[in-house]
Amino acid sequence: MRNDLQRAATEGISDAIGFISGALIGYGIGYLLGLDIFSQGYDTRSVLGIALVGIGGGMGLSLARRWRRRKN
Repeated sequence: MRNDLQRAATEGISDAIGFISGALIGYGIGYLLGLDIFSQGYDTRSVLGIALVGIGGGMGLSLARRWRRRKN
């Protein structure tokens, strides 16, 4: 039982760290490109910035899962 809990906690924490790290990197790239996700309304630059955050989060999650598979 303890191993199941530890495995689930490791999975959840690594997924969260990967997703948040990737999303922050995506936000940073968007910020450097002048894309403001917090601008008023949904203009093209805002939507592109939001897309970069989502892509970055997905890539970070994918990398976290690859890391976990390689570790096991």
